[in-house]
Amino acid sequence: MTDDSWIDIFARQLKSGIVAIDGPSGAGKSTLADALVRTLNDLGTPVVLIRTDDFATWDDPVGWWPELDEEVLRSYWRGHDFRFHPRVWRDGTAEPGPRVWLRWEPLLIIEGVSSARAPVRPQLRHALWLDGGTEAERLERGVARDGEAERANLRRWQDFERGWFAVDNTRAHCDVVPDSVLRQATL
Repeated sequence: MTDDSWIDIFARQLKSGIVAIDGPSGAGKSTLADALVRTLNDLGTPVVLIRTDDFATWDDPVGWWPELDEEVLRSYWRGHDFRFHPRVWRDGTAEPGPRVWLRWEPLLIIEGVSSARAPVRPQLRHALWLDGGTEAERLERGVARDGEAERANLRRWQDFERGWFAVDNTRAHCDVVPDSVLRQATL
């Protein structure tokens, strides 16, 4: 399989189930998720994309999981639409925003740090991991995305996720997506 066709080949095998796209901050998870959703839409495959950033906060990097479990995963398995309150950021602080209602589809992609955590792995059809370069490169991508004012928060986040991934052993339980796939996804 050539890297430039990876997303297309992967998308063609997806019809239902849950796909998690995990890895450290700034690794390219959102880029891959967006490219995968575009490809699935082009193929006529209905899909819902949920981002863990809609639940996480600087102060609670992964403790929000019960909310995602109740409002997304349990709804998915019951075949119910998804109703949740994505975080809205104001002055560097996240708070629950207006309620969002997304139609249930047989294919669900969950993108973000800790999306392939141990408790959910048995429920996943696929767990993907992105390395996204060095920690310094990922930090600079995060700063470019979120702004220089968030550099200290992003560094703290990197410290947290380094420990999280070591304890959860996430990468070892995922299919590692080559960095070259992300280069193609941005074209």
